[in-house]
Amino acid sequence: MELDDIAARLGVSVDEVDRVHRLAGDAPSAPLPARVDAPAILDRLAVGPDDAAEIMAGWPVLDSPLWTPELRWLLDRSVALVRADLGGFGWLSPGPELPRDRGPAWRHLYAYAYLALLEVVSAYHRSHGIEEAVTWTTLADLGRNLAVDRRMHGEGWPVMQSWLTLHARGGLYELGRLQYQRSATTLDLHIPESGPLTPDSIDASLDLARAFFPRHFPDEHYPAFACGSWLLDPQLQEYLPADSNIVKFQQRFELEPYEQPEGLDADVEVLRFGFRSLSTPLDQLPRGTVLQRAIIDHLKSGRHWYWRRGHFAI
Repeated sequence: MELDDIAARLGVSVDEVDRVHRLAGDAPSAPLPARVDAPAILDRLAVGPDDAAEIMAGWPVLDSPLWTPELRWLLDRSVALVRADLGGFGWLSPGPELPRDRGPAWRHLYAYAYLALLEVVSAYHRSHGIEEAVTWTTLADLGRNLAVDRRMHGEGWPVMQSWLTLHARGGLYELGRLQYQRSATTLDLHIPESGPLTPDSIDASLDLARAFFPRHFPDEHYPAFACGSWLLDPQLQEYLPADSNIVKFQQRFELEPYEQPEGLDADVEVLRFGFRSLSTPLDQLPRGTVLQRAIIDHLKSGRHWYWRRGHFAI
């Protein structure tokens, strides 16, 4: 099929299809696990029943009418694109955002790509001596993100499909309460939705990371932990108690001078993470916590939140 024909059939721009074609080149793809093994794998990846049922219903078996030639091409080349950057740790889009209302094959195409890469990234982990428990804990972020997207009525997935390529390439690891993304200069912290951000849980996670990365990536040397998040916005201290978990988390960091992040609106990200909704009017959002009330009142007063970056020595 010609690229412009693929783009037309997918309902996306030719530029997006051309990008996949260029980045994937003729690199090898990877097969999906056998369908009979899929339920156990999805369970191990913490995929909830509703999402698992949809994924199984749309499974790309041979001759499935759900899987048109353009979808099969995109799945194959998306897997090849991500696999070609195995070991990479930068932000990577696996392909264009698809119209996800066209059925499970369309809705979960990048989940199938993730599943196809499981053995590839697991082998990468094994080559670095990484324990199987860490591998599966890290990769189970798939289920967490599918559940969040379901709560957000599909508003979350365009970001998540790129986020999950970090896991599928060996660029990110979940160690206790935090996730750690390798980079050229720092270990970048990410905060999954998995319970309170208590100082003890953070300390325990940081200690795990201090041992993990020298052991498994001895050629990489990180002088500092770093984090970029709206949770580091000092304005939160106007609303939160001084002994709150978020304020204590902020106090670990030396903030860097503010720079407007390209392509990121902190007000949108606050709504994404604080309420898991991008379209609910402020007056209709829940006010059940101090943080939720702070977010709403700050925005309703005409002020803005800021995405701040900070670091502290390992």
